[in-house]
Amino acid sequence: MKELKINIDEVYDLNVNIKIDTSKLVCPLPLLKTKKALSEMKSGEIISVITTDENSLKDFRFFCEKTGHILLKQEKISNKYVQIIKKK
Repeated sequence: MKELKINIDEVYDLNVNIKIDTSKLVCPLPLLKTKKALSEMKSGEIISVITTDENSLKDFRFFCEKTGHILLKQEKISNKYVQIIKKK
């Protein structure tokens, strides 16, 4: 089976500053990689994270609620999950 490549710029009309593909990583690794990237970003910048772990949907929602970052979008595309987050 051919792996799906997601081009965030084509899927969403957003100015994404950082893109992370954590496909095939399981929790907590996608969240840890996101947290590290966010720590190096400026307020208002946008990060997209692609995951394959369906638990990441609730994990990223909870993470954003607790940290104050803005979860702009979550969506399942084929066998992947896309999280779009704006840094507080």
